[in-house]
Amino acid sequence: MFSLLKQLFKPTNRDLRKRLRFTIIGLAIFIIGTTIQVPGTNKLTNNLGFLELINSMGGGALERFSIFALGVMPYITATIIMQLLEEIVPYFQDLSKEGHVGRQKLNQISRYVGILFAFIQGYAFSFMFLGKTGDASEYLYVATVLTAGTAFLLWLGDQITQKGLGNGLSLIIMAGIIATLPQMFIDAFNGLVVFNGTTQQIAFGIVKFLLFVLVYFAIVIGVVFVQEAERKIPIQYANKSGSFGNNASSFVPIKVNSANVVPVIFASSLLAIPGVLAAVIKKDGFTLFVQKYLTYTTPVGFIIYVIFIFLFGYVYTYMIFKPEEFSKNLNNNGGYIPGIRPGEETKKYFGKVLARVTFIGSIFLSIIVALPIIFSNITSLPSSVSIGGTGLLIVVGVALETYKQMEGSLISRNYKKGYRRR
Repeated sequence: MFSLLKQLFKPTNRDLRKRLRFTIIGLAIFIIGTTIQVPGTNKLTNNLGFLELINSMGGGALERFSIFALGVMPYITATIIMQLLEEIVPYFQDLSKEGHVGRQKLNQISRYVGILFAFIQGYAFSFMFLGKTGDASEYLYVATVLTAGTAFLLWLGDQITQKGLGNGLSLIIMAGIIATLPQMFIDAFNGLVVFNGTTQQIAFGIVKFLLFVLVYFAIVIGVVFVQEAERKIPIQYANKSGSFGNNASSFVPIKVNSANVVPVIFASSLLAIPGVLAAVIKKDGFTLFVQKYLTYTTPVGFIIYVIFIFLFGYVYTYMIFKPEEFSKNLNNNGGYIPGIRPGEETKKYFGKVLARVTFIGSIFLSIIVALPIIFSNITSLPSSVSIGGTGLLIVVGVALETYKQMEGSLISRNYKKGYRRR
């Protein structure tokens, strides 16, 4: 990593430093925007429940009800739904097979759907945050402001992708999560260290805080390990000479956590719907039912949440890696798995390996998401203090992706430079 930073600040890589500056400025604009509250609204003082995921991704913007309160979550939700519809709607299936042009059209449709979702969510949230009996024009005003905030973030993310480093939308989400970390450690320190106690109590509190920090970073290391873990299926080609071990492209890598955080987002979005409806409808019976059975602080809500994450981990992974298509493409390209017959046997073998790897990945994802919920229930620390969680997965994943992109760019430049010298 230090060698990468050293290369980045070489005079020949001035354009990369310019991209890095643009990225930092773009993320700074986002962080400043999260502090600008929508006029005429109040800060939320109640527990966010399943909306905590949106709040954490937005750097606390939802709790403050800022102009970026919705963040890019409406677009992410729209993207997930579009991926599901690709398996059902023939028009979307045709677009997905048209290569780059088709993917661009699908992405454009996802953005329009995301803006529509932002308006619907903004209108629903306006009932929760106005804090007074408003008329339709006030609710419409708040919804429009929130929709404009999401649209601006989508534009800003595109600008960072084109003129900066890494995926702009992913970096915006990561920046929002990182922005809450300093306050989290401050809250943890204040909650564990008792300053008005005896010297022994203060020392014991400091030890507990240091233990908390060590456990937190141990979990970070574990997440990095699992995120990078993959199962490699060896591939040989009939029209290529040499064994598969001598060919760098002769294997199919399957990541342990191929679905990444998509199952968590999907599960959170599903379980957030009843809470939003309860806030809009304001019926005591329905609100009580949601609070009793559909919040993660209750045993039933917690179990439903974890089951949703586990099941959708399988669904999304099989949407990405389709055993039947894999078998067909491999056969059409003259490839085969050593010791496995092409066709139906290859399909079954790939499906079996995928099921085993996905089981481990879904268990890992469920544990990481369950950790902060369990931690908050067994400790007396503030709700802002947590261990593990979706935010950690996102930060680690985006950081690794951005690092690899920078490393690949620098290696490519050095390779081209050396090639010219020859």
